[in-house]
Amino acid sequence: MAVAETQLYSKVLNKVKNRSTCALLESLLSMGFPAHIAQKALAATGHKTADEASKWLHSHCNDPSLDDPIPQEYALYLCPTGPLHDKLQEFWKESKNQCARNKAHEIFPHITLCDFFTCEDRKVEFLHEALKKVGDRFLNLFPPAISLSLHSSVSYLGFFMNDAHANVIKEFAVAFATEASILAGTLSWFVTESQISLQGPVLRNCRVKPCTKQLHLTLAHKFYPHHQKTLEQLAKSINPGQSCLWTAALYSRDMRFVNYQILQALFQYKPQNIDELMLNTGDLIYVDRSQQSDVSDGWVIGTSHRTGCRGFLPENYTEKANESDTWVKHREYTFTPASGLLPKNENEPRRKLNGEVHIPVMTKSVTQTLAFQTVALRRGLLVMRHGERVDHVFGKSWIQQCLTADGKYHRADLNFPASLPKRRDGIKHFEYDPPLSCCGVFQSRLVGEALLEKQEAVSRVYCSPALRCIQTAKLKVLNAPFLFLNLLFIAGLKLEQKIKIRVEPGLFEWTKWEANKIIPSFMALTELTEATYNIDPSYRCTFPLSSLVPSESYEEYVSRCSAVIKQILSDCTSIILIVGHGSSLDSFTRPVLGLPARDSNDFASLVRKIPSLGMCFCEELKEENRWQMINPPVKTLTHGSNAAFNWRNGILDS
Repeated sequence: MAVAETQLYSKVLNKVKNRSTCALLESLLSMGFPAHIAQKALAATGHKTADEASKWLHSHCNDPSLDDPIPQEYALYLCPTGPLHDKLQEFWKESKNQCARNKAHEIFPHITLCDFFTCEDRKVEFLHEALKKVGDRFLNLFPPAISLSLHSSVSYLGFFMNDAHANVIKEFAVAFATEASILAGTLSWFVTESQISLQGPVLRNCRVKPCTKQLHLTLAHKFYPHHQKTLEQLAKSINPGQSCLWTAALYSRDMRFVNYQILQALFQYKPQNIDELMLNTGDLIYVDRSQQSDVSDGWVIGTSHRTGCRGFLPENYTEKANESDTWVKHREYTFTPASGLLPKNENEPRRKLNGEVHIPVMTKSVTQTLAFQTVALRRGLLVMRHGERVDHVFGKSWIQQCLTADGKYHRADLNFPASLPKRRDGIKHFEYDPPLSCCGVFQSRLVGEALLEKQEAVSRVYCSPALRCIQTAKLKVLNAPFLFLNLLFIAGLKLEQKIKIRVEPGLFEWTKWEANKIIPSFMALTELTEATYNIDPSYRCTFPLSSLVPSESYEEYVSRCSAVIKQILSDCTSIILIVGHGSSLDSFTRPVLGLPARDSNDFASLVRKIPSLGMCFCEELKEENRWQMINPPVKTLTHGSNAAFNWRNGILDS
């Protein structure tokens, strides 16, 4: 039967070769997957790539429901992006911390346009087509800014939309529902299901119903009445008029597990018995609480979202997750003057929309699809301290611990660097220009990945000449390549076009704090390049290395910082990243904010409190001709210390 299906679909697909989804289906059919199962995999992964669907199929090879003709449910949401979205996410977190979870925490911030409806797997591409078609029609009608007003009651808190704006958006929802119902509700041009299954005609129409209620964005729902005032106070910190791009996003979910509780595995678990479920860290599990009465204490029975298998699992290996964590984003349409629907097909990396080429912005989530959207440019300054330096862990004599009798480097502890870059003036000069520890490398990668997820449009990176800063900057550039405005290589072109590090001696810390009272001997730019650091050789520094003086006064240091940062910002058109020292977070932001320098004692006291990879962020308020400090794009990194351990001391003692 699989052969007959494949032949039949090959004939049909020849009629629609212009459809990206068909290319994905053809790829899966060529791998030998039956058509209905291949389409099920594509629907379950958001029609992302054939490789993603193939991986899903292999993960679900033991799924007892793989052959069941159960379609996904789909919904259309209007979702905020940008600063407003970030403030809403902060509210989500703080409301959970201060008032516990409520119903709103199950789903991300959104406005419902069309509530969940079913659509056959083989018709999902028509929903994508409907969104694109209707989005293009309403692109110039969509309000440039949506007016929202706060509403509160004993069990609900949220923003309601202005009627004039709501009417336009409701018309968009009605148009999508109509278009989707027409396109996905007919089989007139396409192959009939009787031909596919050879079991007689079965026709399921796709009926999409637009939301008829007043359009609203829920902040909290079904919370305890005594939490109302706290939630209202938190909500007042949200400015609904903040900069925002709105996207109409099409999501799907597995209709079998509606109203199930979602758990997420914290640890790996290997089954001890045949009726137990294999868990990988991060796995999502569907659990029906009504079926747990006969289960042993401490255990639950659930179905794995990753594999589709069902079995028992230890509940203390899991934590509660959100309902929407199991959802899949299929397509989104961003309402900007020069944007549109963004197909999630890796075979179409560039699409012309409204006369402009749109470049995809990659995300890391398995369940999310690629999204194309223009980046709203803003001027910003992200200042960051370097990662953990090796001498702060092992002391100033760290280099002596790592030198053999013949002067070669060896790794005396796992937190020492695995190797040191080559420098012509000898290994001992690392004593005053120390590298990152291995934990510092890990910290920097972790923060780089967090910045990647936020997709901040950093255009340039400036860095202190200290090796620890250059290593930190390198890890951020390499681990977050899609972070930068050099969008050509984001589209899938060569990585050589990635952003380069501008080494600026004027960003070095207060020289009075240098232990040897001289300026360290830094690695030359050619040496850094040879060591694979992506240095910009064409950059002409603002403050030459030769101008750094040992033991400079505090006034000289403040003057240097003010001059350097003003020169850097004069060439800034978007967001720039400065990787420097603990002192950088204060000395390079106060001149930008128009604040006077601190007293030197207060300055020293503040700097001692700034941890590795501490960061702060300033953004320009162009209309007010000033800058303000706001929350950095990612949260701070916190971890404990880990002292050296010698098993000879204590373990063998009686």
